[in-house]
Amino acid sequence: MNKNLRIILFALVFVLVIAGAWLLYDNLKDTVGHDTLSTKAPASTQPSENQDTDASQGSESAPPTEAPQQAPDFTVYTVDGEPVKLSDYFGTPIVLNFWASWCGPCKMEMPEFNKVAESLDGKVQFLMVNMTDGSRETVETASQYVEQEGFTFPVFYDTASEAMMAYRAYSLPTTYFIDANGYPVAYANGAIDSQTLQKGISMITEQ
Repeated sequence: MNKNLRIILFALVFVLVIAGAWLLYDNLKDTVGHDTLSTKAPASTQPSENQDTDASQGSESAPPTEAPQQAPDFTVYTVDGEPVKLSDYFGTPIVLNFWASWCGPCKMEMPEFNKVAESLDGKVQFLMVNMTDGSRETVETASQYVEQEGFTFPVFYDTASEAMMAYRAYSLPTTYFIDANGYPVAYANGAIDSQTLQKGISMITEQ
């Protein structure tokens, strides 16, 4: 009898755990990735805390103001090894995306990025920067994936990790929305859906 009771209790606990997990998933599934944009500049694009200020200009009681900072520049490379700078594209709104071919969430969002990039026909510049560490990801593996999927947006390779360090893109995917003057307006950590992508684009084009 005791043995049967233990079996029944175990089965009941198991059912409760499964039910709880399902309820949690059901509550979260419609929110994850739908509105993950942040408009607060990440640390790499904020003014330095040691930036000199002129105390003679203005009242002592006035709070310090932070001048907008242009998006940090970097150099990445085409599949043929030609250097390209982010600043080469200033003058056009930019969607800057950090990705890798081993990254599942990256692969999930990339078809939508490609679709939107094609529909905008150069009105917004998409820059897909691959995290090319030379071991887990190489130019060869990444370019093969791009060709296999038929993506047409520009893809560049961060073989020196310069772009990753400048934007602290330590988790993938990471996306920045930069206006035509080269100022970062919003960014997202993690995969985003089409609605959030369109929201970010509207923030850098409707100004």
